[in-house]
Amino acid sequence: MNMDERLEKQLAFALEIDKEKNILRQTHLSGHGRRENDAEHAWHMAIMAYLLREYSNEEVDIGKVMLMCLIHDIVEIDAGDTYAYDAKGLTTQKAREDAAKERIFSLLPEDQKKELIGLFDEFEEFQTAESKFAHAMDNLQPLMLNNSNGGGDWREHQVNADQVYGRQSKTSLGSKKLYEVTDQIIRENIKQGNIRESD
Repeated sequence: MNMDERLEKQLAFALEIDKEKNILRQTHLSGHGRRENDAEHAWHMAIMAYLLREYSNEEVDIGKVMLMCLIHDIVEIDAGDTYAYDAKGLTTQKAREDAAKERIFSLLPEDQKKELIGLFDEFEEFQTAESKFAHAMDNLQPLMLNNSNGGGDWREHQVNADQVYGRQSKTSLGSKKLYEVTDQIIRENIKQGNIRESD
């Protein structure tokens, strides 16, 4: 492949991922703003990872964590956003995301395709210190926004405490300290009636 071809592929991928800005999430921006999009969520997570890296349970390669944060939802360009508490959507999520991963990352030169798919898979497999800390950001970021909005998204979807704890419990595998904050936020929102007591 000559350099022009390589560059052409890289630019095609760069343009394709612009579509991530169109994928709306269920979470609203702070201050009762509009729904956030996937690209905003990823950007926010990446900066949070850098700022909060001292709270990771283990030493991490922070550049790798930030890149994981930035690419983890690119597949939603094709697969769409699956709401964290949508049991039906979660059953087909992996198949939809696998097909999307292959199509979108295949726009890149082979070496970069392999590198980014490797990072994406590492994030999904949740085994390394980096993936665990990136997941902690993926959990904390929407929780923080939701809390800043008086728990509006939890109330709208009638989410209960078991569901929130089920999703958020993995935060402690990436950061025990940030899980303490998470637990405090959840308890406060249960007390205020924003998160329903478990059935």
